[in-house]
Amino acid sequence: MTDESGPAATDGPTATAAEGTEEPASRVAAARARLPDTRSEVEGLLDRLVRENRFTIAVLFPLVGAVALVGSAEGWVPDPLAFNPWFVLFGVLVMRSPLVVGVLPSIDRRALGWVGVLIGYTYAIELVGVATGWPYGGFEYTVSLGPMLAGVPLALPVFFIPLVVNAYLLCLLLLGPRAENGWLRLATVIAAVVAMDVVLDPGAVALGFWDFGGGAFFGVPLSNYAGWVLSATVAVVTLDQAFALSDLRARLRDCEFMLDDMVSFVILWGGINLFYGNLVPAAVAAAFGVGLVRADRFDARLFAPWT
Repeated sequence: MTDESGPAATDGPTATAAEGTEEPASRVAAARARLPDTRSEVEGLLDRLVRENRFTIAVLFPLVGAVALVGSAEGWVPDPLAFNPWFVLFGVLVMRSPLVVGVLPSIDRRALGWVGVLIGYTYAIELVGVATGWPYGGFEYTVSLGPMLAGVPLALPVFFIPLVVNAYLLCLLLLGPRAENGWLRLATVIAAVVAMDVVLDPGAVALGFWDFGGGAFFGVPLSNYAGWVLSATVAVVTLDQAFALSDLRARLRDCEFMLDDMVSFVILWGGINLFYGNLVPAAVAAAFGVGLVRADRFDARLFAPWT
């Protein structure tokens, strides 16, 4: 009886202990199995995240952002929430996510290198501009946009580079086969970038983000737009080197949310300019909305996600 009952008495606790150690391991393994293993799987996951949250990203965030920024400028939002730089940066990053995820499959070492060149130019020209007033005209940041270096926000590329990439992509769609003409592409994108700044700078000046000390165009000097012609030219040449047009066109064809960041731009800055009575910048923002409709990138279902 001892030989038969001994093992039987010890098998139960031993098995239970083994099961107890295996359960956490199996849960970890199951969780790990759900994580993407390859770049294509990561890109697919990010695509789904953006696609399933388009209304929140492209509509809700800019609407809330416009109200929060105007409320901060008008004294309706108390400290430390008013113009909180981390809230501003978080909102911008969320609104930029469709563009980043859309471009991601086209990013390789060559593209990274040229984007790095553009980032370097962004810092350099802004440092020169703050110090000398060239090429944008004399200005200073009057609201913190996060950590600063010599009067320039460290997050500056997050604000600038997506503007030119959005303009570049929209022009590729609107020009169609004519975008193969390098000079036409350059001229069109430069015009689009300058037009985006026609919307951006008057709104930012009205909010008090930065100050030119006065200017002929809603507080912005005309020299500022000459500076944007220069920066847009550098950006277009750099983007031409970074990406193959065929790759970007293929991604634009397959990725319906790739220009949702521009939808956010129209809502956010168009709304801010309208509130402050900057009718010309607001009209230019509306024109970008028309351009998005013509390019079949303005999805009305974004505004009625429950349908």
